[in-house]
Amino acid sequence: MARNALFRLLPLLSFSTIISGIVTPRATCSNGKTVSSAECCVWFDVLEDIQAHMYNGGICDEVASDAIRLTFHDAIGYSSSLFEQGLFGGGGADGSMMYFAALELNYPRNAGIQTIATVERPFAELYNVTFGDMIQFSGAVALRNCPGGPRLRFLAGRPPAIAAAPNNGLLPGPEETVDVLLSRMADAGLSPSDLIDLLASHSVAFQEKVDPSIPFTPFDSTPTILDAQFFVETLLNGTDWPGDGEHIGEAKSPLDGEFRLLADHRLARDPRTACHWQSLISHPESIAPKFKRAMEKLAVIGQDANSLVDCSEVIPEPEAFEVPLPHLPAGKSLEDIEASCPDVEFPHITADPGPSTAVPSPTHIENDRLPVQSK
Repeated sequence: MARNALFRLLPLLSFSTIISGIVTPRATCSNGKTVSSAECCVWFDVLEDIQAHMYNGGICDEVASDAIRLTFHDAIGYSSSLFEQGLFGGGGADGSMMYFAALELNYPRNAGIQTIATVERPFAELYNVTFGDMIQFSGAVALRNCPGGPRLRFLAGRPPAIAAAPNNGLLPGPEETVDVLLSRMADAGLSPSDLIDLLASHSVAFQEKVDPSIPFTPFDSTPTILDAQFFVETLLNGTDWPGDGEHIGEAKSPLDGEFRLLADHRLARDPRTACHWQSLISHPESIAPKFKRAMEKLAVIGQDANSLVDCSEVIPEPEAFEVPLPHLPAGKSLEDIEASCPDVEFPHITADPGPSTAVPSPTHIENDRLPVQSK
């Protein structure tokens, strides 16, 4: 009897699957591709256009770095504490950076992102997509283009921003204390671990504003996004200043020609974040999934994710990437590491052979944003 009952159940299960497929049919776009929702079709056109004309054929360069930076600047403009006080606390990842460009792009801590915001805006207007969606989609594509970058979930359908994000320190600066940094992240809904995970993006960043004595030049090689080297080198004892000396928001570097943000230096050594920082060196394979989770959390700050449409399938799968093992730069040893996690022994990593490492000047690290240090 039990066997007969099982045979009677199998056709019902099969039928249920068919019914489920009918309830949620896939849409066919003009290019012949199928997607889960017709609302996603336009993003194939956006993808083709920005890969060809914004990302120079889909490469990881300074434009990609700026697009990643813009996702953070736009999304972090959200404060739950301001809302609790009855004030407007910003719309988060709502595109206000473009809707209210005359205001937000002139905020001091948004210095350096005027160009990428201006470059992305015409694409959004051409394809009639919201600025909030355009910013997050462009950032997701940029990450996919960078070696080691993950394929992020992309949700579309953000409504237009209703007002500019407040200009009252919602974007933390590189000179901030860890107390300020963690408080600001918590106010936007991000944990200390989220912040450390997001810092993986510093490996594809560059600085322009913190130390003006280091001139900007294009990337001299294609950087990798999920490389534990950023986390290793930030823990090395700083010995000298790059450029013409100390600047606000800058820390001493362990390598000749390298630039280090003061905020990174502090976060790597603070007891609230040091153990998570070190865990990414011990388990470099964990950087990608943790970074992906934090970026996807960032992308919906201030948004109702349940009302958005999942168009992740539009973003191409990244090329295969082998996670490199962390190592010490040539000329350094474990004695140069300022390990700050008291609970776990620092992983045993070896140094590269050869003379002491020097970084070609200028090293590329983002300026006054979070997410940045280059190796």
